[in-house]
Amino acid sequence: MTTVVVALGGNALTKPGEAGTAAEQASNAARMAVSVGELVTAGHRIVVTHGNGPQVGNVAIQQFAARDVVPALPLHLIGAMTQGYMGSIIIRALWNQLPGHRGRLAAIITHAIVRKDDANAAFSEPTKPIGPFLEDDDVTDATARGWTVAEDSGRGHRRIVPSPRPREVLEAAAIESLLDNGFLVVAGGGGGIPIIRNPDGLQGVEAVIDKDRLAVQIALAVKAEVLALVTGVDHVLLGFGTPHERSIGRMTTSEAAHFMAAGEFPAGSMGPKIESAIEFVDGGGEYAVITSTDQLAAALRGEAGSRVVRNSAA
Repeated sequence: MTTVVVALGGNALTKPGEAGTAAEQASNAARMAVSVGELVTAGHRIVVTHGNGPQVGNVAIQQFAARDVVPALPLHLIGAMTQGYMGSIIIRALWNQLPGHRGRLAAIITHAIVRKDDANAAFSEPTKPIGPFLEDDDVTDATARGWTVAEDSGRGHRRIVPSPRPREVLEAAAIESLLDNGFLVVAGGGGGIPIIRNPDGLQGVEAVIDKDRLAVQIALAVKAEVLALVTGVDHVLLGFGTPHERSIGRMTTSEAAHFMAAGEFPAGSMGPKIESAIEFVDGGGEYAVITSTDQLAAALRGEAGSRVVRNSAA
């Protein structure tokens, strides 16, 4: 039985152009559950992780707007809030889609341990886009709040926050135990709640971790064979946005690293997915696949998506 970690983008629940209402997110989750359900039916053991870029940004705006009424929470707790409510939406969608699996669904609040030096470096160069795309007036307002704003892959401006690299999953043993007992597990939502180990305990970090990077840590911890990185495109594209744009169906980790070095994959977009695919495969995984929600099952059958494999497997 193959263990697959499915890493859903934050846009899997809030599509571009949507407001992110509860009804919209529930509808998108139902579509996601169909694809994940196909993997369960095929006999795979599944861990679902998910991004929270649109959602954590929206909640941060709510927190800022209401700061004179109730105290605003730090970013790591806003991440915990989205992890909880998005986990609920995903579990309910899976419960509806998988009647035979209803007693074996679990969402687990997950913390990602980062190193202090990684956190410090991330604050000097924030890279993680969160929240909605901003109009010109919104950019001015956001800058006045002290937020960092930058272009997101040529699609418009968004708030950018620190994104340190996760080094360990605090709940890894619990996730593995649930898997071993037949559960489909939702974990690592939003890249996990970023924390640092201090001599006197655990301390939250004002950051949002990239969910693909945490998915690698979870996948390696549970000895998954496959890491599926689900995004808004069916394939990885080379020459994105140029007349020479083309999809790529298969690449070795060396080829993927070469394309990265050539600037093919931006840091705030496809870059973390490629880095994560390389890290997973080089760390012992069988292969990683990058594809869309609708093509997920086909990608695992080798019929769709972009697959990253070991150099010796080329």
